[in-house]
Amino acid sequence: MSSLKNYLEMDVLSAARERIIYAFDSFEQVYVSFSGGKDSTVMLHLVMEEAIKRNQKVGILIIDLEAQYSITIEHIKNLLRLYADFVDIYWICLPIKLRNSVSNYEPCWCCWQPERKSDWVREIPDFSGVISDIKQLPFFEPWMEFEEFMVLFGEWYANGKSTGAFIGIRCDESLNRFRTIASNKKESHDSRRFTTRIFDDLYNVYPIYDWSVGDVWKYHYLFPDKLHNEVYDLMNLAGLTPHQMRLCQPYGDDQKRGLWLYHVIEPQTWGKVVNRVNGANSGSLYIGETGNINGYNRITKPENHTWKSFCNLLLSTMPENTRNHYVDRFRVFLKGWAGRGYHNGIPDEAPRCLENKMWAPSWRRLCKVLLRNDWWCKGLGMTQPKSEAYGKYLVIKQKRKEAKQRISGEVNGRK
Repeated sequence: MSSLKNYLEMDVLSAARERIIYAFDSFEQVYVSFSGGKDSTVMLHLVMEEAIKRNQKVGILIIDLEAQYSITIEHIKNLLRLYADFVDIYWICLPIKLRNSVSNYEPCWCCWQPERKSDWVREIPDFSGVISDIKQLPFFEPWMEFEEFMVLFGEWYANGKSTGAFIGIRCDESLNRFRTIASNKKESHDSRRFTTRIFDDLYNVYPIYDWSVGDVWKYHYLFPDKLHNEVYDLMNLAGLTPHQMRLCQPYGDDQKRGLWLYHVIEPQTWGKVVNRVNGANSGSLYIGETGNINGYNRITKPENHTWKSFCNLLLSTMPENTRNHYVDRFRVFLKGWAGRGYHNGIPDEAPRCLENKMWAPSWRRLCKVLLRNDWWCKGLGMTQPKSEAYGKYLVIKQKRKEAKQRISGEVNGRK
């Protein structure tokens, strides 16, 4: 993967329009993953601009996370009404598993959970295209992970046709998003780096990957008639910078820093959120703190404790299921470093610069993971495992690959 960026001799708006035209020309069908956020809103406007020119319908995938700003939901409805003649709507209101990083007692929560209907933050929207019955999607299983749903929906929607799925990510938001575009290992459509092959003839298309947050708002300045989510206006009044304005589900490991905004922007929604998601209120109160209370920046251990004994103390205070989860993850971590020369165990601490880069193990790193409520231990370089539903998809995918290879071999054999 190259560490350098290659600049094009055109502005990002023109480049995005060219990528969208390419996708319409290259795929039998396209759909847009639309969250109502600033990035997906701009992308939707650009995609619909081309769809209207071609008099072609576009699929719109909306994954409704239940505990969302009502302003965002109204914005979504307004855009769907605006483009009603050119969209096929798939508004998902199903029990999908989501991360809850503000609670050790409920480390994950499930939006639209049927047994918690009386506590829902909102009622399911009364809108054409809403999917709220699990029987409507043959691949769906309750408590499916968000990321897995995205892949399985794409396969179901494609249904054997070449399909482009527009995704509104921007590289300057995170290193992982930059890697999504820059990776030399991924399969692309006709070597177009702004595409990523998901399976067979399904490709993700990233038309605004090279936009900055300034480009997004410049677009709305240049085209004031294009609708934008007015929740960002309220975020601006609350003192946030453009880079701090995010709409992702607010209990995630990174997104929880914006949790305090709910009671400022929509107090009527906030009261329901507190009742719905364990730890939401305390999370909003203390998320700005550093040190041991949230595990950010420098942490300290109690007097007369080593980092190892402090780690065991923290584990002992947790619910059994949570404690067992971390113990299992830590065992994998320790085993991995034992195979890299730490046969007698990891040190209590290592130079901070090495710990921060994940170049050296230490019990202090384990403590930081616990204080941060880092459920998947990303601070240890670990990743989230795939669920049973996604595992089934991988098995199906492998069987298809083997079948294609077998058929190809038989054809070549006849020749």
